[in-house]
Amino acid sequence: MKKLPGTLIKKLAVCRLLVMDFDGVLTDNKVYTTSDGKELVRCDRSDSLGLEMLQKLTSVKALILSKEKNPVVRQRAKKLRLPVLSGIDEKLAVLMREIKRRHLELKEVCYIGNDINDLACMNAVGLAVAVKKPHPKLMAVADFVTEKEGGNGAVREICDLIIQNFKH
Repeated sequence: MKKLPGTLIKKLAVCRLLVMDFDGVLTDNKVYTTSDGKELVRCDRSDSLGLEMLQKLTSVKALILSKEKNPVVRQRAKKLRLPVLSGIDEKLAVLMREIKRRHLELKEVCYIGNDINDLACMNAVGLAVAVKKPHPKLMAVADFVTEKEGGNGAVREICDLIIQNFKH
């Protein structure tokens, strides 16, 4: 991994909440549909381990914030033991309420996104992360772009960086 700029290290050090979109971040942004209409998604187990280590080794909390209403989002969150807010059209308003509820400041929040419905949240938080190959508009606001794609270890990459730079 490349050397990180000091400004990024400072933002990682104050992170207390990791918020991530679901589709395209925890998944590869593909959906499989069975003949009976059920939708299936593909996730990466290294992301799961990264989130588990983040919560064991730091006081950083994690949260899934998704526009998607599919029950698969809740099932994956349950497996990861993460809170989830799904079916959210106005992500920024919900994120702001969650930040206030947790008594955090915007600078303490890292948001990982991949598409334009993540743009407002990424503009608001202290550390905006885009997964590799995001919608082009996210490149203008991202503090960091992962080397891995969504659903292929991008979340693990950020978890590792937060763990390495975490300040108590």
